[in-house]
Amino acid sequence: MSQEPAEPANPGEPGPAADTAAPGAPSMRDVAASMAARSSLKVSEDGRVDVLASVGGVRGLVEALAPGLVFLGVFIGTQSLNPALIAAIAVGVVLLAVRLVRRQQVMSAVSGLVGILVCAVFARVGGEARDYYVPGFYINAAYAAGLLVSIAVRWPIGGLLFGFLHGEGIGWRENRGRLRVYTAATWILVGLFLLRLAVQLPLYVANDITLLGTARLVMGVPLYIGALVLAWVITRPARPAGQDAREVPDGEGPASAGGPPAAGEG
Repeated sequence: MSQEPAEPANPGEPGPAADTAAPGAPSMRDVAASMAARSSLKVSEDGRVDVLASVGGVRGLVEALAPGLVFLGVFIGTQSLNPALIAAIAVGVVLLAVRLVRRQQVMSAVSGLVGILVCAVFARVGGEARDYYVPGFYINAAYAAGLLVSIAVRWPIGGLLFGFLHGEGIGWRENRGRLRVYTAATWILVGLFLLRLAVQLPLYVANDITLLGTARLVMGVPLYIGALVLAWVITRPARPAGQDAREVPDGEGPASAGGPPAAGEG
């Protein structure tokens, strides 16, 4: 996508000066840099997204899908809530134990186990298997709301996330064309979260556990990474022929950081 010439912002629109912060408080540049560092996207030197690495490799994919898959499979097989919950929690504990034994970072496994326990509490309190999926509705609604707010205040999350990865920092806000592109990328993520709710809430109301659980798995990490890759592709700035993908005037090349997708919960 070609980069448009910079245009002056309209009066009253936030510009680069909006990156001011109270003493001691993080600036928007700091926030954007932190988001880029914590991004799940793994970007190669030529600017391409490594999809498998972005989900933490095969192990990351297994850790993201296994608890939900086991919960659904055991419930379908037994038509009983307790065995399904016990099996899902057991999977989370095993995944954490494997990381501990191998002395690997455990934050993703710990957060995954906490998520399983929260879902289990909702299911036990509600008394139905479908309530295992209720926390995901709140998560998706919260992410969609946050993204919409970022668009409304003209600091689209897509720009904060991808700006540093593309080597632009927060300088993209000085260019209306780039601001529009990052806003469009943020709308892609909004669409992802709203699509999840639109598909899964009716299945929850219908108490169709098989389809609800399947939709949650399919629309979880796989769809999330797909949306991120699409947003990445449409926001890639045009570069002069022969210029390395990481060459930028400020010397801020795109970062590539690990970690599981923060919003991969379907």
